[in-house]
Amino acid sequence: MTAADETSTTSTGRTTTADVLVVGAGLAGLHTATLLARQGHDVLLVDRRTTLAGAIRTTGIFVRKTLDDFPLPPECLGPPIRRVMLYPPDLRRPVSLVSDRDEYRVGDMAPLYTSAAADAERAGVRMALGTRYTGRQGDGYRLVGRDGPAVVRARFVVGADGARSRVARDLALDRNHHLLVGAEEVFPLPGGDEPPTFHCVLDPALAPGYLAWVVNDGRHAHVGVAGYADRFPAGLRRALERFSAAPPGLDGVPRPETVERRGGPIPVGGVLRRIGCPDGLLVGDAAGAVSPLTAGGLDPCLRLSEHAAAVLDDALRTGRPDGPARYDGAPLRARFHGRLLLRRGLAQVRTPVAMAAAFTLLRTPLGRAAAARVLFGDRSFPDPAPARG
Repeated sequence: MTAADETSTTSTGRTTTADVLVVGAGLAGLHTATLLARQGHDVLLVDRRTTLAGAIRTTGIFVRKTLDDFPLPPECLGPPIRRVMLYPPDLRRPVSLVSDRDEYRVGDMAPLYTSAAADAERAGVRMALGTRYTGRQGDGYRLVGRDGPAVVRARFVVGADGARSRVARDLALDRNHHLLVGAEEVFPLPGGDEPPTFHCVLDPALAPGYLAWVVNDGRHAHVGVAGYADRFPAGLRRALERFSAAPPGLDGVPRPETVERRGGPIPVGGVLRRIGCPDGLLVGDAAGAVSPLTAGGLDPCLRLSEHAAAVLDDALRTGRPDGPARYDGAPLRARFHGRLLLRRGLAQVRTPVAMAAAFTLLRTPLGRAAAARVLFGDRSFPDPAPARG
């Protein structure tokens, strides 16, 4: 089932072949490519970044279910977090929730991506960094890399190219329209006596439709803000500057002059319905595989990638003409119905006064139990239907 790695030169540039072209080397693209290569398929993985250690967008928060089910390198993970603090707009009387289990760990994403890329190469994935995907061309896909333009003739293409996926557009698949935008600063900490804590500030004037956060795991601080782009009164950057001037959970900790900055769009409309067609499929943010309520995307991206790799492996081995067209987002989307409703409800809380009133309920035993279920629950991304049979 492995295509020959044949390369020729034409008037439009080099032409090469592959079983599968994967566009985007985030965790979703790397995981999909590695699984397929381990099944013996010829996989070409391209990313426009010249190094995977740069231009990181995600905070890198891994939940317990991910840590339980996926063999992430422990040296790339921060200390476990069991404590979450929820703050109203005035930051007074926060709600403290403490789990009896390790609920979160923050990944050191640069070495984690590097480790995942090394796993992919060991599996046989052909990596092409510094290479942009520019669209379809006849029966192939155009790339522009360090050696100039090229065309890849691949049986299938995988869009792992983010929330605003170009592959989705080229394959006429569904695209994300419900997006948050987020930005954060990351810097090392000198250490302290406080337990690792995830601080969440719910203030529609600061983070409209979502939240501001501080993750202090004792090694690094992640200070961020996210919300609907059109609702930031002075822009996202100004909101982050305002919040990072005096964030909760970092009292007495000086902010260094140099910090790592991250940011980007976050799809929160739920898994898209049409994420596969006979020519390819979508994974990760491109497929909307992000929790509509918590905006967590690392667990969904890994689980959906496993399903995608199984579907493509089956299609390559059986030669079925429908192939990835059976890779359907609609059943998965239906299982997010409750979280989609909560997302719509959170989006309607537009004033600090309304959020403060909501905290009155959150402080009750029922409210605390509901918050704990969301933050510490055992539910993760639903298991997709089997690829075969």
